[in-house]
Amino acid sequence: MAGMGPAPKPEGARRRRNATVAMTPLPPEGRKGRAPKWPLLDDVVLTARRDQALRKADELELALLEPDLKGRAKAAAEKKADTAREAALILTKQLEAQQQLEGELWRDLWKTPQAVMWQQMQWTREVAQYVRWKSRAEAGDLDAAKEARQLADRLGLSPLAMLRLRWKIADPDDVKPAPAARRRAAGNRRQRPDDPRATLHVVE
Repeated sequence: MAGMGPAPKPEGARRRRNATVAMTPLPPEGRKGRAPKWPLLDDVVLTARRDQALRKADELELALLEPDLKGRAKAAAEKKADTAREAALILTKQLEAQQQLEGELWRDLWKTPQAVMWQQMQWTREVAQYVRWKSRAEAGDLDAAKEARQLADRLGLSPLAMLRLRWKIADPDDVKPAPAARRRAAGNRRQRPDDPRATLHVVE
């Protein structure tokens, strides 16, 4: 009829303008298994600083053995040697603490739900880079904290980052056990000695 507008399209020909990309569900219990092998070398910059400080401390220790070193000159040399030993010790402890923190953070991250996707996409080195920047950030490095935040977004380590990646943690109630697991569970229920149904017998 005139004035009624075009006829509606068939159901199959209609397009949803508000269609959204499907979300990828992640297991709420996280990734199972051991973390991958750590792929990075030790912190090159911090290791070089530690080694340089140790060499300087050794050189100043040797200088103290000079027989001509006496009086104020010897006292000044001893002070320099003490300062060098302290700097070397601080860098050594800092490197050890960073390595320990990297190991703990590395193992914890590979237990998260997001780690399932990292494994599928082989993002091992990307996760390791985040761990390195994050460990430096926790030691007080502000520049490292900025790098860690950027990598955290790429790895889906925040709710907004997960939304951008179209990831979501599945509702535990929606996760159904596999058929084999259901059969084992049913078998366990049948074998329970405290189940009153186990005492029932067919009477002929």
